[in-house]
Amino acid sequence: MLALYTLMPISWLLIAATKNRRDLFGTNGFSLGEFNLFSNIHEVFTHNDGIYGRWLLNTLLYAVVGSALSSLISVAAGYAFDKYAFAGKEKLFGVVLAGVLVPGAVLTLPMYLLASKAGITNTYWALLIPALVNPFGVYLARVFSEGYVPYEVLEAARVDGAGEVRTFRTIALPMLAPGFMTLFLFSFTASWNNFYGALVMLNDKDLYPVNLGLHMWNISTTESPEMYSLAITGSLIAVVPLVIAFLCLQRFWRSGLTAGAVK
Repeated sequence: MLALYTLMPISWLLIAATKNRRDLFGTNGFSLGEFNLFSNIHEVFTHNDGIYGRWLLNTLLYAVVGSALSSLISVAAGYAFDKYAFAGKEKLFGVVLAGVLVPGAVLTLPMYLLASKAGITNTYWALLIPALVNPFGVYLARVFSEGYVPYEVLEAARVDGAGEVRTFRTIALPMLAPGFMTLFLFSFTASWNNFYGALVMLNDKDLYPVNLGLHMWNISTTESPEMYSLAITGSLIAVVPLVIAFLCLQRFWRSGLTAGAVK
């Protein structure tokens, strides 16, 4: 039942994206019509001077760059919480854990006000900078560090004369690669689906991520029913990068999820 519940919307989306406008409204949702997928894809990428391609590139920028930097910061912070002793360490980590409990939607308005004060609203920075902070990622990175990086290896590196930055970069970070990729996948998915943050921060359609652009297309279907095909096919295309990311990185994801399970 769970598999059916998950696969039915995807199946409907895949079938609907292959139909022309007549069959989309004139046939059952799960019945095939005249195969028109490639024509629909061409129409999506040529509509309004190819704005959909711009949205995809924007989303890749937000998701890939933001997630990579966020994962690196989280790994470095989690490693520091695990391997170093400093005053107020556990209290500070408690503040990080408290940040996990705060829903992202609650922070959207304060972040908008801060971005407005800084003059970065309606820019790429308005979505990239908030994506760098990931309390849950710091928590997971500390677990990864406990499971993957032995103290003995770090001590051996220090005895050999390596500094702390070099030890992290050349010893700890490669060991934490599975954890880094797990955090990257989580952040990538969250950034790719960050609709509400983009809705609040952006009003220039050239800066839209793909999910916000599809939302605007969907709104316009009330006045222009022909936009249904564009919104449906565009939604199918937007799913493809997520599927590719999980298929290519799943071995890191699986091993990362088991970090710390066996000591």
